[in-house]
Amino acid sequence: MNTVAIILNPNAGNKKLMNQMEEIETELKETFSNVKIYQTKQEGDGAKYVEKLASSVDLIIGAGGDGTIFELVNALAPLQERPAFAILPGGTCNDFSRTIGINQEPLLAAKQIKEKKIKQIDIGTFNHQYFLNFWGIGLISKVSEQMDKNSKKLGKMSYYIQASKLIFQNEVFHLKIESDDSTYDDDAVMVVIGNGSFLGGVQSFFPQANIQDGLLDVLIIKQASMQNFWTWLQSQVNDDYPDKKNEEIVYFRTNSLKIEAQPIQKIDCDGELIDETPSTISILPQHLTMLVGDV
Repeated sequence: MNTVAIILNPNAGNKKLMNQMEEIETELKETFSNVKIYQTKQEGDGAKYVEKLASSVDLIIGAGGDGTIFELVNALAPLQERPAFAILPGGTCNDFSRTIGINQEPLLAAKQIKEKKIKQIDIGTFNHQYFLNFWGIGLISKVSEQMDKNSKKLGKMSYYIQASKLIFQNEVFHLKIESDDSTYDDDAVMVVIGNGSFLGGVQSFFPQANIQDGLLDVLIIKQASMQNFWTWLQSQVNDDYPDKKNEEIVYFRTNSLKIEAQPIQKIDCDGELIDETPSTISILPQHLTMLVGDV
């Protein structure tokens, strides 16, 4: 593993990554003989770089926030031959980088990448799209829809601030889920399907999520009460799965499922609003080779 392409969003994290890139490049060159940086200028550039470089490099490093990583993974995942992938976190939450134990300080993350600690990572797929971290509808997608650049300046807590504004609106939809492991046909206010364990920078929904077990974690919240919202926020403190005794929360694990919703719901996938229900979601076991940190 010698040839490395860093695909950099120069505007990520108020240009924090950009300002450190010379030092990061020097650090990486101590281990990798060929390191080259490719800066994106607009949405779609990252995917184009992946398609151009994937067959000629050993490692692609995504340098940016969750949106940048989402774009790169969606370009990388469908390829027949895929180089290894790593993350230099530079956004607001950097959720999947946290799941794989990457330090949130970019230079320290570069030092971890130098260690070449490799794991084969599960990724989710739906409607010809891919996700590392989560798929969601209902409250979670409404929070994402109302996020803006000003609120993101507040950092990871901005997600929960936006959620608290929406929690009492209680926009119920009818949800139908079919899988080999469980079925559901009732009202709901939110569905989250997780591969990773972090959301909004906090280990919130699935603190024990395993990114190598070939399973998705599925959480359905029936009513947007403050009690259930508190359960969402506090699950990372308890370091446990959602309480199955809570009748307003449904939790199960599966490798694939079909979802329908009425009215049709916007889908939030790793923080990106990119599609609408219905959807068929499944896991691709150990599909991506990733350089990880302290996991």
